Amino acid sequence: MVEVASLIAKPDIIGAFAASFVNPYSSGCSVDVIACWLMLTIWIIYEAKNRQIKYGWICLILGLFPGVAVGFALYLNLRFRQLSTLHN
Repeated sequence: MVEVASLIAKPDIIGAFAASFVNPYSSGCSVDVIACWLMLTIWIIYEAKNRQIKYGWICLILGLFPGVAVGFALYLNLRFRQLSTLHN
């Protein structure tokens, strides 16, 4: 979504967000990334309350900067480790 190096060079968060929607193709990808991050957020909040999965908030922060795929992969790993220790 937003490249961190470009954002450091020119710290215009609104402009960087708007640049993600310059044409129909980039708009589709940007909406997809935002929707995935929102779904991941809902899932992490739900499991924090119902399954006591800890440290999911770290995955949400990583989902904003490196990307949703990084946050999602880390959350799956974190979730697997915590659930496997509960069941053993």
